[in-house]
Amino acid sequence: MNRSMKAWSRETYGSADGVALERIPVPVPGRGEVLLRVRATALNAGDVRLLLGDPLLVRPVFGMTRPKYPVRGIEVAGTVVAVGPDVVGAEIGEEVVGELVGGGGLGEYVTVPASRLVPIPTGVEPEAAACLPVAGGTAWQALDLAGLGISEGVRSGGATPRVLIIGASGGVGTFAVQLAALRGAEVWASCRDRNAPLVEQLGAVRTFDHRVSPLSALPDGRFDVIIDIAGGIPLRELKRLAVPGGNVVLVTGDGGHVLGPLPRMLRAVFLSIGSRSIRPLAASPRAEVLAKLLELVAEGRVVPVIEREYPFGEASTALARLEAGHTVGKVVVTGS
Repeated sequence: MNRSMKAWSRETYGSADGVALERIPVPVPGRGEVLLRVRATALNAGDVRLLLGDPLLVRPVFGMTRPKYPVRGIEVAGTVVAVGPDVVGAEIGEEVVGELVGGGGLGEYVTVPASRLVPIPTGVEPEAAACLPVAGGTAWQALDLAGLGISEGVRSGGATPRVLIIGASGGVGTFAVQLAALRGAEVWASCRDRNAPLVEQLGAVRTFDHRVSPLSALPDGRFDVIIDIAGGIPLRELKRLAVPGGNVVLVTGDGGHVLGPLPRMLRAVFLSIGSRSIRPLAASPRAEVLAKLLELVAEGRVVPVIEREYPFGEASTALARLEAGHTVGKVVVTGS
């Protein structure tokens, strides 16, 4: 193996147009880590936020004046080509998928803790698998936090829960619609009109654009569960739409340049006093959830929505597309 590799890197905070293809050393797997030859990387809104260093609240962790992880990409599918000391459950040549610690997926190779990796089942393409760790995992955990578990689709009395997903056509949203429908919910979804046919195909029974048809037109207590992915909606409005005992889950990280979502999260805690709960989601890597998602994809019950696949040589264009906003489903960069 060559001691250097190609990677898309930006050493300073800024927009995607400053990302450049460079040669950097191939990382060496440490204790409990494996080295992957990257086959596919799915991009997320979080990649753009970390590229910009926004909000400032994250910089103590990801780099105060320059990014600690200059190579973006945190959802990766690849082939194990080397293992570090004390690695259990990963073999050279195995096809795996997982979430990276801080970035690195837009390189030819990357190191990952073996505990974060799950084998890719036969029949699942790496491009599809790469969409699951963050976007699919976030959707799964949002529904769990809202109380819509796998076996809880039909609640006491046989009533079908009604779920509203706001921001249903993005990476997390397209998974949330499918998973909520699989869990027995009646799914309402807010998305742009041009994306409505896709979202309905994924399982929504009703679609609308809340920017055109305001949520204020809906009656009080309309939904058992509300998953807010888009952001920008007053929390009191979301609370009004939930039934007594219902749950609102905030997936979005929208907020100011300095504190990001923190003020909104604190307001959510205050407004949760009473019969309706507003819960901010702090999704985390969960290998057991990723394994279940891979199983659903292998069975054809969940389909990752990929807007476009970019070759490795066009990774900066893929980042710019994501930075521009309004992507449908996921943007994926294939390996070099």
